Amino acid sequence: MPDTSTLHPVAQPRPPSSKLRRALGEPATLIGAIVVAIHLFLAIFSPLIAPHDSSALVGTPLAPPSAEFWMGTDQIGRDYFSRIIEGGRIALLVSFCGVAIAVAIGTFLGMVAGYVGGRIDEAIMRFIDAVMAIPDIILIAILTLALGKDVVMLIPIVAVVYTWGVVRVMRAKTVSLSTLDFVRAAELRGENRLSIMLREILPNLTGLIGVELAVRISSAVLRISALSFLGLGISQPTPDWGLMVQEAMGVVYTDPWFLLLPAIMLSSLILGVNFMVDGFSRAFGISTAEL
Repeated sequence: MPDTSTLHPVAQPRPPSSKLRRALGEPATLIGAIVVAIHLFLAIFSPLIAPHDSSALVGTPLAPPSAEFWMGTDQIGRDYFSRIIEGGRIALLVSFCGVAIAVAIGTFLGMVAGYVGGRIDEAIMRFIDAVMAIPDIILIAILTLALGKDVVMLIPIVAVVYTWGVVRVMRAKTVSLSTLDFVRAAELRGENRLSIMLREILPNLTGLIGVELAVRISSAVLRISALSFLGLGISQPTPDWGLMVQEAMGVVYTDPWFLLLPAIMLSSLILGVNFMVDGFSRAFGISTAEL
């Protein structure tokens, strides 16, 4: 009978809660998570928090911050604080919905291309190469002219722009997963391709999907603001951080807070998401180099 006194116990994988605590134990990750949580709180509860309607003329133009108007009023007398938090709500709503659609479609197409392979893989990837050869700004301009600049129409535009990058990332991960034993075992059991993709491959993509979602939402918020600044995104009277920065350029020397406030909100959200995603990806062993 073998001597078991010298055998070492097999190391068990860390549970997700342990990895989460490890990630939040890093100061940068914790700060990023807090900043993102504050932005999400303001976005979700902005209708209850905002003291005024974001489009209503409630005061004198360019009033400085006061007890009634915490961040002053803009050039036509609208409450700036209400517009700031409503702008964040719209940016996050459009970004989340558009990126969620892109990640869902991109994950499915990436799994099909990576697992099925052959002519289907070739057709999907060559089509993606052709689309990604078009500069994003030109593609967005074409889609904006075709669909309009309404908030609802920006969601499919964001989805179209971000789907193709997701496909490439998911395909690469699927190709590496397809060679592993649990996929081969499912094939030997006679399971069909769709079942293998949904039951064997997809659960192993969940961590990467979460990172993709967060990183691309951060990118989408920045891109939507940039488009609004250039006149291709959200238009008046809907509040948007990029549009507010563009409007503040005319009074930047006399009323600099009109430029600083939306810029601070935008940059803090982007930095918060990046810090949080970087910490979580390290804790869960996911590389962000290919995103």
